[in-house]
Amino acid sequence: MKEEELKSLIEKYYSGISTDEEELALKAYFTENSAFPGYETEKEIFSFYNESGGMPEPSADFEARIIKAIDDASGTGRSSKFRKLLVPILSAAAGLLILAVSYFFFINRAEPKDTYANPDIAYAETMKILMNVSSKMNHGTSSLRPVGKINEMKIKSLGSINKSSILIEKNLRSLGYLRNADIKSASKK
Repeated sequence: MKEEELKSLIEKYYSGISTDEEELALKAYFTENSAFPGYETEKEIFSFYNESGGMPEPSADFEARIIKAIDDASGTGRSSKFRKLLVPILSAAAGLLILAVSYFFFINRAEPKDTYANPDIAYAETMKILMNVSSKMNHGTSSLRPVGKINEMKIKSLGSINKSSILIEKNLRSLGYLRNADIKSASKK
């Protein structure tokens, strides 16, 4: 077989338009002869076909099983029809439920009622409640008093440290004057 004829047969084979006779010729060529350089891959492919005994023929219902599997996977069966019918019904029911709940929520909303007919009693009750709140808040702030004492102690401590540093500085200055006087007197001698 010439290389041009081999190339043509391989192109037909890969395009899927080769006949059974052409495929048999390719199998025979690659099993009997050494292939032209560059056709090693095709030689391996056709050698595999010869060793495995060819491709098995599919069963008679093979095509029907594939179509059924595709239908099941894409959901075109009975459950899909049921789902297509159920989704709009459930959506409408959810919408109606939201409308009903909204209606009862807004209709039965209680307005604040006036609890006291006499304004003096209302004022007295308000003052009583505000005093109760005030005492609770004062009680809560009483636990912060130790924090205030810590701050006072810090201020007193810093003040005493400041006074001490002023005294030390004065004493050091006086020592500095003595040393300067000693240095001057020693230089005069």
